[in-house]
Amino acid sequence: MHPDLQAEQAYIDFAYECLDQARARAGQLQTMVEVGRGGTEQARFERDVIWDTIVHRLAQLHLGDASLCFGRIDREPDGDGTGDGESFHIGRIAVADANQEPVVVDWRAPVAEPFYRATGRSPMGLARRRHFASRGRTLLDIEDELFGERALGIALDGDGDGAGDGARGGTGISGYGALITALETSRSGRLGDIVATIQGEQDEIIRAPLPGVLVVQGGPGTGKTVVALHRAAYLLYTHRFPLEDQGVLVVGPNRLFLAYIEQVLPSLGEAGVELAVLADLVDSVRVRGSDRPAVARVKGDERMARVIARAVRDRERGLRGDVRVPHGLQHLVVPAERTQRIVVDARRRFRVHNAGRRFVEAAVYDALAASSRTPMSAEEARTRLRSSVEVRSALERMWPVLTPAELLHDLFGSRALLRSAGRGGLDDEAVDALHRPRLDAADQVVWTTDDVPLLDEARAVLGPTPRARRHGDDDEVRTYGHIVVDEAQDLSPMQLRMLNRRSLGGSMTVVGDIAQSTGAWAHADWDEVLAFLPDRKPSRRAELTVGYRIPAPNMALAARALAAAAPDVSPPRSIRRDGRPPRMARVPDGGELGATVAAAVIDELDRVGTGNLAVICPASLVDLVSAALDTAEVAHGAALQQGLDNQVTVVPVGMVKGLELDATVVVEPAVILEEEAQGARALYVALTRATKLLTVVHTGPLPEILAE
Repeated sequence: MHPDLQAEQAYIDFAYECLDQARARAGQLQTMVEVGRGGTEQARFERDVIWDTIVHRLAQLHLGDASLCFGRIDREPDGDGTGDGESFHIGRIAVADANQEPVVVDWRAPVAEPFYRATGRSPMGLARRRHFASRGRTLLDIEDELFGERALGIALDGDGDGAGDGARGGTGISGYGALITALETSRSGRLGDIVATIQGEQDEIIRAPLPGVLVVQGGPGTGKTVVALHRAAYLLYTHRFPLEDQGVLVVGPNRLFLAYIEQVLPSLGEAGVELAVLADLVDSVRVRGSDRPAVARVKGDERMARVIARAVRDRERGLRGDVRVPHGLQHLVVPAERTQRIVVDARRRFRVHNAGRRFVEAAVYDALAASSRTPMSAEEARTRLRSSVEVRSALERMWPVLTPAELLHDLFGSRALLRSAGRGGLDDEAVDALHRPRLDAADQVVWTTDDVPLLDEARAVLGPTPRARRHGDDDEVRTYGHIVVDEAQDLSPMQLRMLNRRSLGGSMTVVGDIAQSTGAWAHADWDEVLAFLPDRKPSRRAELTVGYRIPAPNMALAARALAAAAPDVSPPRSIRRDGRPPRMARVPDGGELGATVAAAVIDELDRVGTGNLAVICPASLVDLVSAALDTAEVAHGAALQQGLDNQVTVVPVGMVKGLELDATVVVEPAVILEEEAQGARALYVALTRATKLLTVVHTGPLPEILAE
């Protein structure tokens, strides 16, 4: 037992008492802002504002099962050698006593930075760094790292593995024992925070300046996703104003991924961050599924921005013949040449299409009134003729009001319109890929995820409809003070344009791994991605090189696939040197693939205990694998329906990116190589999901890229 264990436990108990008192004080504030009968609207408004503030504060003070305090730093004594240096306990949130003296310092505060960044060569003024191993409010162990003169003595190491020597240049890993304990903990189906075990290279990224685009390249297991989320929490703490009002957006590749990461920011006291997939950023359409890779490639091309702009321009056209409207004993006439001038004027005056409709209407009614043999004002002409079939038909031909769904539904339903809009940009093969039969109405269409950026591009060109403006829905596209984009290496140019449109000041954190580019728009380097992102400030790049999650034996197997997938990319350096080597389970001659998979799952469940397990397979084998598990009476869930809520989950390889499991069973690597657009990279992703146990089930010989 560490000699300071009881004293530190007493301090932690006191910190929890202070936290409970702070929570009670916040709750009592609600009774101070009650508004009785006859109260003013101003008083009610102030009450609602205060209540919202109180609710937000109570949410920050609620930790659930998370530990409040996870470490302490002791500064070096004063320069004259007198007195002890200051000590600060570092925790999840700041806690003060009744006299407002700090008891626990927020991990994001500047004073806490040495807890994550100090090294033997650069101690940042520390004499000692202390890591706590806790379960809830109970302190289980202490691990000390000593710096400077104290490091010449004996570094107290709570688990006896010598990790305290890291401060003297040994492992280079801060709090090695606490880190390994956290990594060995069974997964829960939800990503947890790493606030207690952040390492130096991770902290440098988390605390990077706000302005500009920061690109973070990180291989599997380096913690790039959780680092990006901690960075969002840090920026909100450091730049509370203006980010709290401007908003912070986190964009993930799919809903399974969002469900997986949704608990991280609330556990850090930040519940106001918006988590979304790109489909959530467009309104009034149904989105389901994806297009074939060839079609997705066409829809993601930046040329589609010009196609959409031309498609809108094609709908702004003067008439070939005169507009003749019967009115009493005469016909009111707008000459064709006048309609063409009206359209030219409207194009010049208005940035977005729908905003010009009112101008076109006014000009047409003005021309009709001017052609009357009896004096008539434009307003009279509007009142008398607005229901005229001839007028309505002329306006719809000249300048129709369009929603994004109506524009694309009309465009994709006609090869002639596609050729006209894509002149000089779309060949016949691309036109055939985009064309699809029209339905009776645009609101019946179920759009794909690859249509989403096109709908958004159309929204930017069209603007809101007059009807939407009348209902108060005339705001511009919602923008955010900071945007975090995960798995950005797969985003198409059109998807990146969509994100660029939502960046208020050009501040973004973009994370991913070029070696894990598996989509239709897999990029070769980050320059291709940055070309479509804000450039108001110079972009910065950072790389995570240490693999914390994946055991070295698993990484060694995955590195073979990496050599074929991305020869120029080096695998992360794993700190977990031990671990069971990956198991290869070949389907026996005359045996069944499903039965072999089920047997592998049952065997791994015996070894993994309460941990979770994913069966990662090609999309074509999902039903077969699920049926085999049913036959073997193995309770399991499907990733598309239940996420990772079950202990065993069947996950198609296309959805597994970014997830981490205790054990994985990878099914038929040869089929993954054959079916996926980026087969070698998809296999690399599949092989790097397990934090402990990896089994590969295959029929016939293993693919050559996995051979030793």
